[in-house]
Amino acid sequence: MENQVKKGKKVTVLGAGNVGASIAYALAIKGLCSEILLIDINKPKAKGEAMDIMQGNAFCPTCNVHDGDYPDAACSDMVIITVGIARKPGQTRIDLCKTNAKILASVMPEIVKYAPHAIYVVVSNPVDILTYEAIRISGLPRTQVFGSGTVLDSSRLRTCLADHANLTIKNVHAYVFGEHGDSSMVPWSLSSIGGMKYDEYCENVENLGNKSAIEQEVRDGGAEVIKCKGATYYAIALSVSAIVEAVLRDTKAILTVSFLQEGSHYGVKDVCLSLPCVLGANGIERELTPPMIDEEIERLRNSETALKKVIEAMNEA
Repeated sequence: MENQVKKGKKVTVLGAGNVGASIAYALAIKGLCSEILLIDINKPKAKGEAMDIMQGNAFCPTCNVHDGDYPDAACSDMVIITVGIARKPGQTRIDLCKTNAKILASVMPEIVKYAPHAIYVVVSNPVDILTYEAIRISGLPRTQVFGSGTVLDSSRLRTCLADHANLTIKNVHAYVFGEHGDSSMVPWSLSSIGGMKYDEYCENVENLGNKSAIEQEVRDGGAEVIKCKGATYYAIALSVSAIVEAVLRDTKAILTVSFLQEGSHYGVKDVCLSLPCVLGANGIERELTPPMIDEEIERLRNSETALKKVIEAMNEA
């Protein structure tokens, strides 16, 4: 393995379900890497998904997509973690956390053994809790292991605002911070449309509606998709591909990934949640602390509290 010639960028995807397979498909179409490895406990599923993508290789940038096992992950530049189960009817959030944390605890040491230098992106839900667990279990630096966080939520917000304003999404800049979940928050003071602060746009151009209603619309976006088709995976695959592109192409993109807080951002500490970061070849290369108003900081701290309660409940159970 030491003498192996590195031919290009390699990404390993743990979990070949709807989310993992869609991520592999998005990466292949975009031509972001030269090799994609799919690993799943259901080996025929991983093989079938890899074959399905490979059979379309003539129509997209050349990429070797194949299935395999942990040793095959050696020399990976990135590892995308999508393992875990979806929440079942009647199952508590704590039970879901505990179940997926156990799955993560079984796979993380195995994959790190073969790919210790890879950048790790946790996509499995609840993503903030599992990112926290992944860092704890692996012992890897916090800049090397982070979650997909609110990258998708922020896309949903921008899509919603663009729809309300009847504009292209490229003229809308807005983020969702905090938990990827019920306690997420929108820092409206940092949002802008067409170069104007959000409030200025509403005052001078067009009032786009109640902020709380827009936030709820964004929060309910995923649930509505699940209600209609049973699961959500295309948008998360595209959001993860943006994260992968930032790292593999060293684009220095600002994305709201979930990372371990150490107290330097609004006093939030010992929890993983989403705030803007500059992503590049080394993973998280810079962390930003944009100036928010007091009410927004309080809402972010509420998100911190909500996540810590889940971690405490998991430890007590």
